[in-house]
Amino acid sequence: RPHHITHGSPAAAFAIMAVALNRVPVTPPPFSLADVRRAIPAHCFKKSLSRSMGHLAMDVLTCSALFVAATFVSQAPLAMQLVLWPLYWFCQGAFGTGLWVLAHECGHGAFSDYESVNDAVGLIFHSLLLVPYFSWKHSHRRHHQNTGCTARDEVFVPEVKPAGTKVTAYTRSPLWKAVRISTMQLLGWPLYLAFNATGRVYDRWANHFDPSSPIFKGSRERAEVLASDAMLALVLSGLGMIWRAQGFVWLLKMYIIPLLVVNHWLVMITYLQHTHPNLPHYDDKDWDWLRGAMATVDRSYGRVLDHIFHHIADTHVSHHLFSYMPFYHAQEASVAIKKVLGPYYASDSRNVFVALWQEFGRCEFVTPDKPGDMVYWYNS
Repeated sequence: RPHHITHGSPAAAFAIMAVALNRVPVTPPPFSLADVRRAIPAHCFKKSLSRSMGHLAMDVLTCSALFVAATFVSQAPLAMQLVLWPLYWFCQGAFGTGLWVLAHECGHGAFSDYESVNDAVGLIFHSLLLVPYFSWKHSHRRHHQNTGCTARDEVFVPEVKPAGTKVTAYTRSPLWKAVRISTMQLLGWPLYLAFNATGRVYDRWANHFDPSSPIFKGSRERAEVLASDAMLALVLSGLGMIWRAQGFVWLLKMYIIPLLVVNHWLVMITYLQHTHPNLPHYDDKDWDWLRGAMATVDRSYGRVLDHIFHHIADTHVSHHLFSYMPFYHAQEASVAIKKVLGPYYASDSRNVFVALWQEFGRCEFVTPDKPGDMVYWYNS
């Protein structure tokens, strides 16, 4: 049966996680990717440009309405502003994350059957969120091609240490965890783009803005990196004009803080999908694509945010198996694949903020259970 890693209230989760781990199997599964695909209704793989555009239009209209409403907040009494501004930042950040996810769909070719449409939509909306669309599209594709491989995965790649290495006490200190979590949530995304923080090890500086970065291969990818850079320069130029016209404080409240909220959700979602004591990582010599793709976990952010986030987090296993499948079919597909994956499917029903706190400090690095093993686990 599927691995439902934990359940119940956050308080119960703390107690449950103290008992023996329920690891996902690492032996080659008794099914193939084709078997999993056959279990999914055929219509789940059909893309609808009109349906995708409908979701995009709804997100754009919502973000626009929130933006217009926020222009009146400064006219409210100060006490009310202290409530309305954080409410705006939360809502705009949430729906901005929805737009981010739709542009991510474009990068996978799941938005429509037309590559030019996918790239145009993705380039526009990722750039508005200060994401280098093509650069990240290529690195993210390699993440999907190498998920769970300690040598070639592209994001949140854990350090491999010898068997028996223990997590140090200070990494579990509440203060240390709070500082590290805050740093990751605030700066993790720009540090990844600029310095490949948490990414795989390259023989030289890797980043998402330099076309000669080792992340990118071939002349087309390198040319598209330049296109991403040019679009970001255009957006930054526009933001600079707004700064001069409206002032920094206005830009901070209306755009920068909501963008930081988007980055927070993006980093948190990505970290939690691939970080759990029950999920394996593989040595390059033992890794294969199917087991690597299944080394992720579905997590819910609650019905409202799951919907706003277009179910990127609560259907992440099916997304890794079939990244070209439109998100609006992912829930149906997830139900279908559980019957085939059985214990290879993992979900975690803990509150996601409880999970974030718990994973920090105990998921510091991975080790083999014994010397010579080529399967690695977080040592908790």
